Amino acid sequence: MARIYMVRHGKAAAGFGGHMDPGLDELGKQQAEGAAAVLAPKGPLALLSSPLARARETAAPLAKLWKREPVIEPAVAEIPSPDGTTLEDRVVWLRNLMQGSWRDVPMELAMWREACIAALVAQSEDVAIFSHYVALNVAVGAAMGDDRVTVYSPENCSITVFETDGAKLHLIEKGSEAPLTKVN
Repeated sequence: MARIYMVRHGKAAAGFGGHMDPGLDELGKQQAEGAAAVLAPKGPLALLSSPLARARETAAPLAKLWKREPVIEPAVAEIPSPDGTTLEDRVVWLRNLMQGSWRDVPMELAMWREACIAALVAQSEDVAIFSHYVALNVAVGAAMGDDRVTVYSPENCSITVFETDGAKLHLIEKGSEAPLTKVN
């Protein structure tokens, strides 16, 4: 079985409605260093990252410690918002989406979810993956058989641990949760 350490990115310099692809703010950079310190003794392992700046910047301290570049994996990127959605509209859209279940989403979002799950299940070696709030919820929901879009609220730089046997995700340990998580 391959073990997956799935890390939510550090605190972004702007929220979901403030910028399409923000990097990390100063707290986020500190959180990334903290996550690297926790994961460093477990590797070096394979590294995957969402293509978005906040995930890549979160992966950077661990990549430096392990002396390896993360492979960019689009399947673990942030959930895609509908074409033509303004930054302001994205917040309302996401808030409504997060209250629902995957069986009620448009086909393109259901396909995004399935691609995310497939990418995780396909891991054949231990790996650290740097990703996002909704993608983490996709993984935990798949492992638990829970169809809700939001099944928990991972803190920035929380580390959720899974195993995969190549057919299914198994939740080993949820990362730390925040009482009021803001998607950023």
